[in-house]
Amino acid sequence: MTIRVAMAQLDMLVGDIKNNTESVIAQSLKARDEQQADVIVFPELTLTGYPPEDLLLRPSLTPRIEMALANILDQVHDIYVVVGYPREIDGELFNCAGVFYQGQILGEYCKQKLPNFQVFDDKRYFQAGTAPCIVNIKGAKVGLSICEDIWHPEPIAQAKGAGAELILNLNASPYHIEKMGVREQLLQRRASENQLPIVYVNYMGAQDELVYEGGSFVVNAQGHKVRQAPWYETGLYCVDFTIAEDRERRLEVLAGDIAPTLDVEASVYQAMVTGLRDYIEKNRFKGIVLGLSGGIDSALSLAVAVDAIGADRVQAVMMPYTYTSSMSLEDAEEEAKLLGVEYSVLPIEPMVTAFMKTLAPEFEGYARDTTEENLQARTRGVTLMAISNKKGYMVLTTGNKSEMAVGYATLYGDMVGGYSVLKDVFKTLVFRLSRYRNTLGYVIPERVITRPPSAELAPDQVDEDSLPSYDVLDSILHMYIEKDMSAEAILASKEFDRETVYRVLRLVDLNEYKRRQAPTGVRVTERGFGRDRRYPITNGWHIGE
Repeated sequence: MTIRVAMAQLDMLVGDIKNNTESVIAQSLKARDEQQADVIVFPELTLTGYPPEDLLLRPSLTPRIEMALANILDQVHDIYVVVGYPREIDGELFNCAGVFYQGQILGEYCKQKLPNFQVFDDKRYFQAGTAPCIVNIKGAKVGLSICEDIWHPEPIAQAKGAGAELILNLNASPYHIEKMGVREQLLQRRASENQLPIVYVNYMGAQDELVYEGGSFVVNAQGHKVRQAPWYETGLYCVDFTIAEDRERRLEVLAGDIAPTLDVEASVYQAMVTGLRDYIEKNRFKGIVLGLSGGIDSALSLAVAVDAIGADRVQAVMMPYTYTSSMSLEDAEEEAKLLGVEYSVLPIEPMVTAFMKTLAPEFEGYARDTTEENLQARTRGVTLMAISNKKGYMVLTTGNKSEMAVGYATLYGDMVGGYSVLKDVFKTLVFRLSRYRNTLGYVIPERVITRPPSAELAPDQVDEDSLPSYDVLDSILHMYIEKDMSAEAILASKEFDRETVYRVLRLVDLNEYKRRQAPTGVRVTERGFGRDRRYPITNGWHIGE
C-alpha cells in the first residue's frame, strides 16, 4: 500500500486567518484532486502565519481559530489535513498541529519544546505540551512534531516509544546563512537514532525581517535525504511511502526529486529578493523609490528591488551635490539604464544652501564639521520621503551592516526609509553579491565594484579615511556582533591592532541608538540587528568585559 504525502510549502500573511484558511482548503483540494495525495502537511502556525507575535494575545483569536477549524472540517474530505495553529485549551494557549479527516479531528499535538532565544519568543505566548500524538493514516502510525521539537531528542524518541512509524515535522524555520546544512544534519541524526523517516515541511516567504526559504525535505529511516523541495519557491511537493511487512513491519520512502543546494551568494540574494518582495506586496506599496548614488550599496539595492517587483515599479533618484563626482553621475545613470527603471536627477545644492542660510546665525562661531555633511544626507532623506508621500512608493534604504554597526550613517538622512535589504549584509559580502548578480545579467558596472567606497560628503572622501579596511572591519564586527566575543578575546584570536579593535567596538556600542531607529530589513546572518540582538541603549558596560 502507498501513502502519498504532499508537503505544502506556502507563503501566508500573518494575521489573515480567513484567507490563510481559504488557502489551506484550496491547497488541500488541489493536493487531493491533482496530486492524488492521501495526506497534506502544512507548516507551523499556518492559520495565523508566523510569527504572529502579540496578535496571539488578542481576545478575538480563539473564536477566529475555532471558526477556521470548523471551515476546514466542513469543506475538506477524502484527504488527511495536517495543519498548524494556536489553540486555547483549558484557558492556556498552545502551539498545535491537528490531523483532520472526514469532518473529524483525529488527533491534536501540542508543541513541547518552546524556543526562547534569538528571534523566537514562544514562551511569551505558549504553554508547553507533554504528550506525543500518534494518528493512524491508512494503516500507518504517524507521529507529529513542531519545529523546535526536532532539535531535541526527547519528543521524537517519545513518539517512537508510542509506536510512531513516521514523523511529520511542521516548521517555521527562518533563514540564515549557516542553517541549510545544519537542518539536514539534524534530521539525519534524529531519523537514524530512532530508525524513523521524517517529513520536514517549512514555510516559504517573508515576514518583516524574517525570511523562510522553503527547502522542505524528507529523510528515510537511515537518515538519507530522499526528497528535497526547491528553495524560494511555493508549491506542493509529494513523496510516497510504502508499508513493508517482510521480517519486520516498516515504512519505506520512495525517492523523489532532490533540488540542488544553493551556494551562499545565491541563497543570500534570493533571501533579499524574497524579503523585499513580500514586504512590498503584503503591505500594499505601489512601488519602491531609492537614492542612487553611483556607489555599490545603492546599485545592489536597486538590482534587488527590480528583481523583487519589476522595473516598472521602481524609481531611482540621483541627488548630486558639490562633491558628487562625474564618475558617480555616469555610473548611476548606467545602472538605471541597465535595469530599465525610471531615473531622476534632482540636485540638492539649492536646498542645502537654503538650509545653511537659515542656520547661519546658529552656526556662527563654530568650525565646519560633520554637521554640514549630515545636512546633505538629511536633505536627500527629505527629498526621498516627499516622493514617497506623493507617489505611494516606499523608500528603500541602502546602508549595509558594516556601516550600521559603527554608525557610519546619518540619522534622518541616508537612514530614512521603510525597509533595507542590506541591513544584515556586511560590506565584504556586498561586493560578493554584486559580482554574483552580474553573473545573472550585467547590471552593476565594473567600476562601481572596484572603485574605493565613498559617501562623497566632503572633497576626495573615501570610507577608509575614517574606518579600517572592510576586510579588517567586517572580521572584527563578525566576532563582536555574531559571536559576542570581548575585545580581548578578539585580540587573542587574530593579529589585530589593539587600538583598532577597541575603537571599532566602542563605535558599535555608541551607535545602538541609531540602530534602534533604523528601518527593518532582511535577516541573513545568525545574529542580525533587530529581533536577534537586543542591547540597552543606556548602559555602563565596559568593552573589554
